[in-house]
Amino acid sequence: MPLIELPIRTPRLVLRRFEATDLERFHAYQSLPETARFLLRQELTLTQSMEALGRYANFTFEQEGDWVCLAIERADSPGLLGEVVLKWLPGTGQAEIGWILAPESRGQGYAAEAAEAVLRLGFETLMFHRIDAKLDALNTSSSGLCERLGMRREAELVDNWHYKGQWSTEVIYAMLDSEWRARK
Repeated sequence: MPLIELPIRTPRLVLRRFEATDLERFHAYQSLPETARFLLRQELTLTQSMEALGRYANFTFEQEGDWVCLAIERADSPGLLGEVVLKWLPGTGQAEIGWILAPESRGQGYAAEAAEAVLRLGFETLMFHRIDAKLDALNTSSSGLCERLGMRREAELVDNWHYKGQWSTEVIYAMLDSEWRARK
């Protein structure tokens, strides 16, 4: 597996490793119930945010099960906007993508720009065959983002997640490397 060269630059963004100085902004959005609403966990305590940030800052991406979580910041104005993640799934050549943005950073195209860069990394550098995104069906913002990225909706798994005291429906979007290359 090729090494991931950081930072990754897009027209407006820099995707980089997390740093200790990101803790305050990271915890500010990770501690919000609205951030955790569609995640399979509760909002993070300060201690949990510190632990997560330490893992994110020191990731390795060498084998199945590894994942990279990159900090998203504007190129012209440093400061954490959110994160984008790529997880190497078990099985040959598959990965999962995800994203979380601070509330004030949503709706400005940052998630789309960061996700596009990570899809490019996954297909063109890391040579994955398939990348998917697994979402709560109620997360219409992320569903719309998947569609704007050109991912196709593959599945709807009714009431297959039970968390936070209720059943939720999962939707799966995916893209193959051949679909990525056909876009070019």
